[in-house]
Amino acid sequence: MLEPADNNRLANLCGQFDEHLRQIERRLDVEIASRGNRFRVTGRPGAAETGGDVLLSLFELTDQERLDPQRVHILLQESLMEDTEQAVRNDAPAGANDDFLTIQTRRILIRPRGKNQAAYMRRIRDHDLAFGIGPAGTGKTYLAVASAVDALENEQVRRIVLVRPAVEAGERLGFLPGDLSQKVDPYLRPMYDALYDMIGAEHVTRLIERNVIEIAPLAFMRGRSLNESFVILDEAQNTSIEQMKMFLTRIGFGSRAVVTGDITQIDLPSTQKSGLKNAADVLRDVKGVSFTYFTPKDAVRHELVQHIVEAYEKDERSS
Repeated sequence: MLEPADNNRLANLCGQFDEHLRQIERRLDVEIASRGNRFRVTGRPGAAETGGDVLLSLFELTDQERLDPQRVHILLQESLMEDTEQAVRNDAPAGANDDFLTIQTRRILIRPRGKNQAAYMRRIRDHDLAFGIGPAGTGKTYLAVASAVDALENEQVRRIVLVRPAVEAGERLGFLPGDLSQKVDPYLRPMYDALYDMIGAEHVTRLIERNVIEIAPLAFMRGRSLNESFVILDEAQNTSIEQMKMFLTRIGFGSRAVVTGDITQIDLPSTQKSGLKNAADVLRDVKGVSFTYFTPKDAVRHELVQHIVEAYEKDERSS
């Protein structure tokens, strides 16, 4: 039984035509029967218990926000991860707390979802060089950008540098119209989107104009030394070994770097080894470098993304 028996909140919980309840049923393989404010969840013991917990959590949210399928999916995903946030707190090093894992930007509050994301954020803050490796939708780039924004606003760095290999154009960007920023815009769009979410498009534009946020294709990094900067190399699976080495040796005093990529989506020629895969082997035991590996279970996008990634992984194993 859910209290108080508020019809508006109950309608918010169930969704139009009970779409939220059906979403929970599909994801957990349970059945949900409701009458007024009474709900009964039937299914395997563990799944039924999780379903009941999800309903309670969602009902609490109905007092503050309008639920939609995306919000229901995220809460389901958090509940299904092997280690909940309580496990994160239990496993955290001495002195770690919720504030340490939470970032308040100008527009939104960002917190890790599950143990792997929490470990990733902690490693970004504790290491000068952090790698995030895993499939799409696991928050690798988004959390890296959030950490960069947090470091900038707390004056830990003077600028943010966003880097990405432009493999699709062979890193020969001259034929594209516009200045350097406009040429590489299509390749950096995911990081732009994250910045817009966190601090707003107008503020991002001003920071770019003042060169506080710098956009650079990987090919333009050679010969530079980046001091007091937060540098993010995205889609690093598409770097060559030489490019990765060149990038990593650009890190200067007072700088931090995050390298993200998915080694299952390499667009390089088949004869060329990925710089990301090579770095994971070469730097495994180097002090000051951290690696976080994500799995499809860490995905926080549409639930279909997780199933798609798992299906491709299954096909690759069978091949």
